[in-house]
Amino acid sequence: MFRAGIFGICLLFIALSLSKGANAQPSGRSDGYQIVHAYPHDPDAFTQGLVYVDGHLYESTGRNGKSSIRMVDLSTGRVLQHYDLASKYFGEGLTSWGSDLVQLTWKAELAFVYDRFTLAWKHTFHYEGEGWGLTHDDKQLILSDGTPILRFFDPISFSETKRISVTDEHGHPLSDINELEYIRGEIYANVWHTDQIVRISPRTGKVLGRIDLSGLVIKDQPSDPEAVLNGIAYDAEGDRLFVTGKLWPKLFEIKVVHQGHQLSNTAAKSNSRPRH
Repeated sequence: MFRAGIFGICLLFIALSLSKGANAQPSGRSDGYQIVHAYPHDPDAFTQGLVYVDGHLYESTGRNGKSSIRMVDLSTGRVLQHYDLASKYFGEGLTSWGSDLVQLTWKAELAFVYDRFTLAWKHTFHYEGEGWGLTHDDKQLILSDGTPILRFFDPISFSETKRISVTDEHGHPLSDINELEYIRGEIYANVWHTDQIVRISPRTGKVLGRIDLSGLVIKDQPSDPEAVLNGIAYDAEGDRLFVTGKLWPKLFEIKVVHQGHQLSNTAAKSNSRPRH
C-alpha cells in the first residue's frame, strides 16, 4: 500500500507538471505569422491603443497636440468619429468596458472614460505612475507602465486590486511592456522597440510564448525611429487578430503560425509571411 501511495503521488506530480506547461512554448522559440488581409491605416496616427468590439475598431493615438480617441472604419481606414485630447495630454493605452472606452495618458496619471457609441467624455480616473498599455479580463482592467509590473484595477472605482511581475523564459524581469490585449485567457503584449508580441500568464506573470512579427512592414526608406510595432486588437466573435504600428500605413489581420522556429532563424521568419 505504501508503494502504491508513492506511485500515485508520482503520477499526480507528472500530470500537474505537464498541465502547467501545456500552453508554454519551448524556451528560445517563437511563433510566426501569416497575413490574412492588409487594411489602410492613417500614417499620421501614433497608435497607442487598439480595440475591436461589436464590429467597431477604436484607436488611441499619442503625442502632445495629436492625441485622440477615434472610431475607424476597418476596411477603408477612414476616421468615422474622433475626440481630440487637449495638447497637454499624451494619449496612451485603450480598452473597452461595457458601453465605455477607457483611455490612459502617459505622464498625467489620468484615465479618461468615454461613451463607446458617441465618444463623449464621461469622467476621469486617477492612477499613479505612467500609463502605457491597457486591457481587461472579465473582472478587472490591466495596465502596463513600461516596467515589468502589470497592475490590475477595479473598473468602477479604478482602485488597484493586485499586481504581477512579468518574467521571461529564463525567469528574468521583462521591461518595456507596451500595448496589451486579453485573448483567450492570456495577455498579449507588444514589447517596445521590438517586433515581438509576448503571451503572458495573467496568473503568474510568466511569458508563455512569443510571436515574431519581423518583416511585417518593410523598412525600405528612412522613417520616424518611433514608427514601431504597437497595437493589438482581437475580434472575439470572428476570432480575428489585428496588429499595426505607430505611423504605419497599414493595419494587418494575421494568423499565428505555430511553427516554433528558432528566434535567430531569419529564413523561417520570412517564409511565414506570404507575398502580399
